[in-house]
Amino acid sequence: MRKNKFYIILILILFLMSCAHRSGQNRHERRPSPVIVSDDLVPNMSSGGRKMDGTQIFKKYNRAVFMVFTTDGNNVYQGSGFFIGDNGLAVSNYHVFKGTTIGDEAIKMPGDNTAYKVSEIYQRDEQEDFILFRVDYDNECSIPIADKQPQIGDKVFAIGSPKGLENTFSSGEVSQWRGKNLMQISALIDHGSSGGALINEYGEVVGITSGSFAGGSQANLNYAWSIDAIKPYLGSANVTILR
Repeated sequence: MRKNKFYIILILILFLMSCAHRSGQNRHERRPSPVIVSDDLVPNMSSGGRKMDGTQIFKKYNRAVFMVFTTDGNNVYQGSGFFIGDNGLAVSNYHVFKGTTIGDEAIKMPGDNTAYKVSEIYQRDEQEDFILFRVDYDNECSIPIADKQPQIGDKVFAIGSPKGLENTFSSGEVSQWRGKNLMQISALIDHGSSGGALINEYGEVVGITSGSFAGGSQANLNYAWSIDAIKPYLGSANVTILR
């Protein structure tokens, strides 16, 4: 049955490209078991180098960002995600996956009509809206993690798939911090951008694009969760496998 559902998602990706905004429901939990994250899953963290413009950022990291398709058994939803390490280590928003059928998520890489499966989930947090997982895909591109949070006024670049428009690029600034790990940004995002990458001028990911503070507002009141939220779960440490 699960295999059949996966192929249904693949067909919808190829022919329908459905783009409905996720609304989560509680999914059934499986009993967790401990696992050690090996060194090959640890992303490089750097504090910068030379600055890059938007064209350079997109050319370098376009292949690190992908579309996420999920299903609750009746509907198919679309979001975004991105690689932060080798061997398919990736991040997205928790709400992109919440309430969907476990094992039936599908990942679509830009320019590739193959659907790749999520093989493992390492950690998820509904409050800070992130999910750390592995895709069954040998990625050649990942985005290094910034070791410092951006300041108000810093330039940022977003890559995601708003309304199903695959890997759309936008730019803006950090407008304000609204909490320890919640930043307000002026970079344009929309439904389907959830889980996409927010990148600084040095080519480092600083956040996970998530949504808007005011639906329907003409003001550009968007937000992203700081990448700092996932840092405690990286490295050679005990984490929990949730699948």
